[in-house]
Amino acid sequence: MKNIFTTFGIILGCGTLLFPSDALAASKKILLIQSYHNEYPWDASYKAGLKKGLGDGYDIESFELDTKRLPKDKVPEMVKKAWEKYESLKPDLVVLGDDAALKNLGPRFAETKTPFVYLGINNNPRKYFTTKPTNMSGVLERPLVKRSIIYLKEIYPTAKNILVMFDTDITAQITREESNFFGGKDDMVINGINIHLKTIGTWSDWKKTVTDLKGKYDAVVVGLYQTIKDDTGKQVDAEEVIRWTSQNTPVPPFCLWDFAAGEDKTVGGMILYGEDQGAQAAVVVKKIFSGTPPNEIPPIVVDEGKFLFSKKQLEKWKIKLPTGISSQATFIN
Repeated sequence: MKNIFTTFGIILGCGTLLFPSDALAASKKILLIQSYHNEYPWDASYKAGLKKGLGDGYDIESFELDTKRLPKDKVPEMVKKAWEKYESLKPDLVVLGDDAALKNLGPRFAETKTPFVYLGINNNPRKYFTTKPTNMSGVLERPLVKRSIIYLKEIYPTAKNILVMFDTDITAQITREESNFFGGKDDMVINGINIHLKTIGTWSDWKKTVTDLKGKYDAVVVGLYQTIKDDTGKQVDAEEVIRWTSQNTPVPPFCLWDFAAGEDKTVGGMILYGEDQGAQAAVVVKKIFSGTPPNEIPPIVVDEGKFLFSKKQLEKWKIKLPTGISSQATFIN
């Protein structure tokens, strides 16, 4: 009998080694609702940061609202489908990527007990709610227009007039209307540089603006360009937009986001990474799952930015970076 119990104890001991309590614990279910789509570099970047930051023990399912590519009248149907996905999945937590997702679905999640975390939010999140939700926290995104321009003075000291180009999507509208920099205006002067913000909806207008830069501006900062439409109303491929811009601009092109820098794109500059947004969102998610109420977690502002430059573009435009900037920068072809 002693041998039987001894054998049974060994089996239990082996079972403990093979199946530790952590492994037996159920993975947390997370629903990620993206404002945009998987092929959009920003989404791919923040999803990678989120997954890396969370590590093991989390099952993430995603839903794409696809608001950059779909006509506006199709968005309500996608919002409905996203909610149906939530109801069927019954996740432990929801992540809302970018302003469109928070604007369209945030108020509905605020009425549930499910905690939700936003990321990539340019607006003040409270503007999307009548009262501040107790089950919400997240990560704010602040396009580095002002800081980018300040550093451009060092990178390209001869620049006196700079054009900042955006499409007409929600991020551009918020940058113009809500940012402390533009404050609803199209023109600003900083460090002796005249800055003009232009939002553009059509491919023909975008092309004309680029080809007319010479004599008016010394450099151009390319913001977002993913919702540019051709004359038939069809969306122009974003890669075509940025590559055409790079090939045809008569002045050096810089950017605000990592996906717009490259040998056939822009020089780069002080930019934001989507991966940082995802990584910081993971920090918030883990705090919630560790027991901290969402409303006790202050929003995280990712506004540090990093220097990223294309070697080929620097050579093309004969730009020599100051030592203080080049020593901190990441370089790509």
